[in-house]
Amino acid sequence: MDVDKMFKLPSLPASAGQKRKMPDAPTPEMLKKYRQAEPEPSSGPQPLPTNGKGKAKAATVEEDEEDYDNTADRDMYDGEEDDEGRFFGGGLNNEQQQILDIFDKAGDGEDGPTLDLPGLRRQLGKFERIVTKNAEMRGKFPDDPSKFIDSESDLDGALKQFLPLTQNPPLFFPELVKSGVVALLTNLLSHENTDIAIDVIEVVRELTDEDVGAEVDDFDEEAEGSNSEGSGRAYKTRLAMGEFIDELLNNSILDLLVSNLSRLNEEEETDSQGVFHILGVFENLLSFMPPLAEQIVSDTNLLPWLLKRIQKKEYDSNKQYASEILAILLQDNRDIILKVGELDGMDILLQGLSQYRKKDPSDGEEVEYMENLFDVLCSLLSQPEMKKSFVDNEGVELMVLMMKEKLLAKTRSIKVLNYALQTEDGSEGCEKFVQALGLKTFFSAFMGKGEGKKKKLNATSSFEHEEHLLGILVSLFTNLGSDTPERIRLIAKFVENGYEKVDRLLEMREVAENKLKGVEKDITMEKRVMQANKEEITDVEETEWYLRRIDSGLSSLQNADYILAWICMEDDGAMTHARLLLSRKDQSFSSVIAVLSEFKDNIGDDEDEEEPIENLQKMILEQLIAFMQGLE
Repeated sequence: MDVDKMFKLPSLPASAGQKRKMPDAPTPEMLKKYRQAEPEPSSGPQPLPTNGKGKAKAATVEEDEEDYDNTADRDMYDGEEDDEGRFFGGGLNNEQQQILDIFDKAGDGEDGPTLDLPGLRRQLGKFERIVTKNAEMRGKFPDDPSKFIDSESDLDGALKQFLPLTQNPPLFFPELVKSGVVALLTNLLSHENTDIAIDVIEVVRELTDEDVGAEVDDFDEEAEGSNSEGSGRAYKTRLAMGEFIDELLNNSILDLLVSNLSRLNEEEETDSQGVFHILGVFENLLSFMPPLAEQIVSDTNLLPWLLKRIQKKEYDSNKQYASEILAILLQDNRDIILKVGELDGMDILLQGLSQYRKKDPSDGEEVEYMENLFDVLCSLLSQPEMKKSFVDNEGVELMVLMMKEKLLAKTRSIKVLNYALQTEDGSEGCEKFVQALGLKTFFSAFMGKGEGKKKKLNATSSFEHEEHLLGILVSLFTNLGSDTPERIRLIAKFVENGYEKVDRLLEMREVAENKLKGVEKDITMEKRVMQANKEEITDVEETEWYLRRIDSGLSSLQNADYILAWICMEDDGAMTHARLLLSRKDQSFSSVIAVLSEFKDNIGDDEDEEEPIENLQKMILEQLIAFMQGLE
């Protein structure tokens, strides 16, 4: 058949030679080749005219055109016409559809057979032979790469065949462990060819990814229901992953990964990708097994490498990834935090952040890098030793400078100061903050001045930002000594300009109060339902409800009232002004007293907390409550 006539391709424009061309239309010979694989029609074979040499006579152009016209006419008017004049048919005649069917059938087997357990065993056996062959060839011809290059290419291909195993971890991973192939894989991390080591790293990263088996698990949950075999399969997947990761750890995967970090040259694109994949493996391992952080820090040199990596001046993806792994390692782990302190981590972090004092990160990825450094800094400041290191390394001064600039780092610096000034261990930081002229810049942010760019850049939520501002004031009122110059300067800020900062404090209080009302309404409804069902309300439920309220505005409300009580105690004019503002909202100091009383009652319930700090907090609150009651 004449395919060109059938499809009636338009003539090409004059500029066609300057553009990429579409592939040629299928030739009759090509179609004939594919037709030979088709089954014969059910009506039985039809005798074909021959040319006297035993071959079928080729169809003439005239015959094709006649058949095409008749068929096209029938197909074109068989369907019903819709409202817009189009046809419900596919727009193809029989022969055109036949051609497409031929090519569809020809491509059916492209994906290859599905891997099963016997197939995996054969693959593992072949992999072992390839590894052995490569080792032999390298041993015989160590100085002649041409002799072992083929075996290295085979090894590269064999490693990539491990990637499909993620489709069914419960079936394949136990076989990997049982066969001893995990030891072979980890040994290849020391291969002389770093490209082979990088291949292994990529395989390990894929096999330990948290999404391994997710597609199969999702399918099972949809098919079987979330309470039946779907959940069981998810459990089996996690069990298989755990077994595989344990085997990796038993074969010194951690040390081997870190040693590759040292030997890879990030100036080379391939090696740089290898470093990225190594960090990905560590992220996967920590995600699956968070307690592994202590072993990683104690048994390897990953922590010093991460700190050294973020010191590099040039920014790239690996620098960002290094900061992310560092943030993961430091989560709620005192020993690792102190280890970072021993490695001069506080100074390294402050130097890394100082570059964002005058400029914003260049893109979204670098914003994440900056965020990670701030998060790491906040993690370090959870320990009293690091609060002192923060002050000694001029961290307070740096955060004050960042507060002055209308950049992304401004809100993050306020968050860091909130962490740095908390508890009695933050007393020195509070004094340093006032001495570094931080009050002026702080109250500019407190009053909401110059926040346009912050909002435009979506730096942080307004409510979260206000929580950190209130937290800093709570620390200042708690830690600054009575009648000290620093405390007098703090009180004076609330008195100046007609008590405008008292007005602002009560605005924040109202925002927190309104935010809390919605959650309290839901909790009240839940209590009624439990009482109607005659269910017992235990301390567990009460604690859960209290924590929900804390997260939904109660914490900010408590801080605002704590600050308000201190202001009223310190200055009679501020107290009179606050009473007037509350009365305009049909409120009085009794509502402040109620909030502070609940605050006091919920301090010190946990026996594991440090008792001296609890007693100090309760003592201060008792004194404030007594004073406020005397005003009623």
